[in-house]
Amino acid sequence: MGQEEHRAKANRKKRCLIVRKAVLSSIASILFLSACSGEPVGESASGSDSQPVEGVSFTKHAGRIEVFLEGRPFTAFHYEEEWDKPFLYPLRTSSGLVISRGYPIDPHPGEERDHDWHRGIWYGHGDINGHDFWRELGRDKTGLIVPIAEPTHRTEGERGSIAAELGLQTETQEIIGTLRGVYTFSMSDEAILIDAALSVRADKGRDLRFGDTEDGGFAVRLADAFRQDRGAILLNSEGQTGTENIWGKAARWVDYSATIDGRDVGATMIDHPSNLRHATRWHARGYSLFSANPFGLASFTGHPGDDGSFTLPEGEMTTLRYRIVIREGTRTPEDLEQLFREFADTSPR
Repeated sequence: MGQEEHRAKANRKKRCLIVRKAVLSSIASILFLSACSGEPVGESASGSDSQPVEGVSFTKHAGRIEVFLEGRPFTAFHYEEEWDKPFLYPLRTSSGLVISRGYPIDPHPGEERDHDWHRGIWYGHGDINGHDFWRELGRDKTGLIVPIAEPTHRTEGERGSIAAELGLQTETQEIIGTLRGVYTFSMSDEAILIDAALSVRADKGRDLRFGDTEDGGFAVRLADAFRQDRGAILLNSEGQTGTENIWGKAARWVDYSATIDGRDVGATMIDHPSNLRHATRWHARGYSLFSANPFGLASFTGHPGDDGSFTLPEGEMTTLRYRIVIREGTRTPEDLEQLFREFADTSPR
């Protein structure tokens, strides 16, 4: 039995104990109220029963799929027409504390309002065949990542996933390739795991060239509390700290930690060892943005002779896998390295 199976088994036992205690407490309350009211046990004014919700569940709306963990809101997958690319927002800890920036979806007073395209968790790249799929400067200037089929969701045991087939649509309305994004949600030791599998296909009769630019990758924008100038700690797997030391550097993982409402919270992004150019380089800024970017090299090093560009030949596909771990509480570098080892041991689902 592998580490993830042991952990899943332990989590199931823990949840069973919690549910058992809740059920016993509920039964005691019902018996007490029934004795006081004289009504038979099992009858209620509404006639409906409430059941505890375990694992991952979803609610689908027009252009949005809400994600619930143990019956509590966690995030939503947004693909409404008003947005130039899909994203996951907001991001909550297991207790419901929001750790993502509100702007531009739900701006908060005093919040930084830079980079409208930094929304929760998303994927994009600033140069694919010369088109910008990172910035959003107007649909006549930059590209869109659009659904080409209705996104789907499913649950499997204690996991749940959302799958989306997306088109890389240029500013001239041409789709030059496709992207399949699968996001799998689960919990482990009170931390929330988001596993992302991003498969880019050169299936539109041409190669896809990813240019060397710092602006791109699998990204997350956190709340202002995660800004370095507000006391957040930015750390990578090489023991380097601070944006001045981790930006553009290769690492297995990057971790941002901060304090919100008196609670220690953090988010870790992990690069899977099967990925192209693992360990990847990181566009890790001090203003609470970080992204895993395997195609940036000269844009990070400043050396003209370096070239991080990559060409995906016509008819081929490449898949990038990442894990984001959202937690409350502190973690040591050894703890974070263990998270990497656990993810490294996983195979594609």
